Amino acid sequence: MNEAMKIVRFCAAFIVALPVATAVAQTRAEHHWVNPLPAAAHERVRHDTYQSAVMDVEVGYAIYLPPGYDNSANTDRRYPVVYFLHGGGPGNEAMMLDPERVDMASLFDARIQSGVIAPRIYVFPNGGAPSHYDYADALAETTFVRELIPHVHTEYRTIANRAGRGIEGFSSGGRGAARDVFKHPELFCSAIPLAGGHQLEKMAAENGGRLGGPAQGLVVNAGDNSWDLAEKYAAETNDPALQILVVVGTDDRNYDANLEWMDHLDALGVSFEKRIVPDTPHNPEMLYEKAGDAIMSFHERCFSTAGG
Repeated sequence: MNEAMKIVRFCAAFIVALPVATAVAQTRAEHHWVNPLPAAAHERVRHDTYQSAVMDVEVGYAIYLPPGYDNSANTDRRYPVVYFLHGGGPGNEAMMLDPERVDMASLFDARIQSGVIAPRIYVFPNGGAPSHYDYADALAETTFVRELIPHVHTEYRTIANRAGRGIEGFSSGGRGAARDVFKHPELFCSAIPLAGGHQLEKMAAENGGRLGGPAQGLVVNAGDNSWDLAEKYAAETNDPALQILVVVGTDDRNYDANLEWMDHLDALGVSFEKRIVPDTPHNPEMLYEKAGDAIMSFHERCFSTAGG
């Protein structure tokens, strides 16, 4: 598949042009908490579920297990884990694992196989509707933090301390990763928000939690946005310390919003690094093709101290 077709198919798969209120209504109507993997999903990706007590519903997730995980010689080995939050909506744990659209698992696996980074686990949560927020009865953030993370540690051999746990996400998942790491710095050592739409987060900060401005949109909890949460984290003396890498392409529709958000972090004194990827639109595969080694290696700074 050529690059032009990848971009067309990727953009067609997500809601990018609808007004926010219409998009939210559509995502809520279409959302399912359990979604099967694509038939052609990477062979190292599995699908699993857990029972959410906070929502009283079964919730699906996908998990990539690195080469050697099932070898008998590694039965006592524990692995660092990255929680990768999907873009777009409605939430779907298989959304970014489809070789016909976006196949993040193959990109991760290739770099582990080539030795760019040590073996690690990737978990792909279902972000709910709308993605990665607590909204009405869809408690996507709460079930992720309180239920999925402990469940994964119980069912798989992950490293239990924060030095072995990172978070990453693309687009709406990039926004979610930014919110989660500032809200829960005790859980994550490293975070990589990729091409997050922080202009929507700023709207929420300025309009009492309303995304899309005062006349329309989704209303989330006041203060639950990447601007106010960064400010709260900064006011709490940046403790515990976080490793943050902000990544965006120069041709990304969220490019200017990321620059503005990074200026906000600078003004707050929040430490972070940035990676500006030339001539790259709003496409996670293209970001990884051009900057994947740097993105994946960033988590290693924490993981190298985690043990396991």
